[in-house]
Amino acid sequence: MCSASDILERIQVQSPVAGILETLWHSGYQAFLAGGAVRDALLGTPPEDVDILTNALPGDLARLFAGRDSKYVGKTFAVTLVDNVEVATCRPADRKAVAAGLAFPATDLGRRDLTINSMAWDPKTRSLADPFGGQADIESKMIRFTRDPFDRIEEDPVRMVRACRFAARFGFNIEPDAFGAIRAQAHKITAQAAADRIQREVVKAMAMDKPSGFFNLLHDTGLLVHILPSLDRCYGLDGGPHHGETVFEHNLLVGDALPASMPILRLAGFLHDTGKAEALEIKDGRNSFPGHEQFTQTMMADLERLRFSRKDMDYIHALVRGHMRPLKADTTPKAVRRLLVMLDDLNLSYRDFLRMRIADKKSNLNPVKTPYTLGDIRLRLGKILDAMNEQTAFNMNDLDISGRDIQDILRLPQGPAIGKIKAFLFEKVLDDPALNQKKSLVDLVRQMDRNDFTD
Repeated sequence: MCSASDILERIQVQSPVAGILETLWHSGYQAFLAGGAVRDALLGTPPEDVDILTNALPGDLARLFAGRDSKYVGKTFAVTLVDNVEVATCRPADRKAVAAGLAFPATDLGRRDLTINSMAWDPKTRSLADPFGGQADIESKMIRFTRDPFDRIEEDPVRMVRACRFAARFGFNIEPDAFGAIRAQAHKITAQAAADRIQREVVKAMAMDKPSGFFNLLHDTGLLVHILPSLDRCYGLDGGPHHGETVFEHNLLVGDALPASMPILRLAGFLHDTGKAEALEIKDGRNSFPGHEQFTQTMMADLERLRFSRKDMDYIHALVRGHMRPLKADTTPKAVRRLLVMLDDLNLSYRDFLRMRIADKKSNLNPVKTPYTLGDIRLRLGKILDAMNEQTAFNMNDLDISGRDIQDILRLPQGPAIGKIKAFLFEKVLDDPALNQKKSLVDLVRQMDRNDFTD
């Protein structure tokens, strides 16, 4: 296994990182590899992103890399992209750093969020700058804020969410003082200005092996009720006689069972049963949730507040609304066609519908409930493909007859009667897909009494 220094040296010699470092050093500036690259190397994995920390100012960087692909992108911090490598200018030292006698790069590292992200590698001396014990925290599997946790949270409340995400990602514990600070300051995460960044943290968490750990930590720290109250309210809610787990636990199991490569589908899994809190009815002393898939208002308000795109919101809404539609071994061809009509109306693919159904079936701790076998999945997929191969109509626009044709045959003006007739024909075609041929549909229209469809 490669050592951290081996990994970092390999990064250093990779273009364009080496060239950027050499340019900065040659011009008299200090430059280090910092942040996530160092953390990941100490964890024994090649970093996904490489950041450079320097004492060169943005104006200096613009001058030094004028002939390169460089642009200033800093918002919260001064960051310049040079050939797609982030080059961060050190932040001004705060009073506490000055009083403690810290020098660069420790003055900048002390302003970062977590100790595991507050380290820098000096490629010149092959030495690690670790003034706040990040390496020790990695070894002890601990998430700790850099210096005072309340100061770090006050500077940026989203750091509380990041602490939960990193703890879940690496299987670390949150250090007690850090945990207490998050609990005390959790209400500050509601700042609307941070919504986009919170959304990104949630989406990043979907790439984990089991994002459920992230949502559990958000709940335990008191953050979830401010970020996704629709999910938080499911905590401790009995899932009813058909489930061996709470509604919160079921949502987490479903989300974990969906593919990490499809983050928005996976997020839908974590939210798919959040409507049960509103649909709750007590029958014979047990919880029941009739029509819970229709109670989406709170979930959608959460997604809108986190500034998810309309496309993502509509996709999640469609998955939640459609996930209860049955598809069984004895489902008739007509019922399968009606399922496909529903999916067409929701603009949802049958593949994603099946992915959600399979995960939902799998995520039940009731011992009498069993997941689909491979044979079960093949059977259901076959039913869908058979229905699709019939080339039947899945909405009224697929009918092989136009509204103008109907007007001409029945001598009707354009109006609501035409829509009623098309709806009637659509029902006939769902019963028998072979009818979706112009001659057959024209014959059906000629047999109609126009008065049955007019007021």
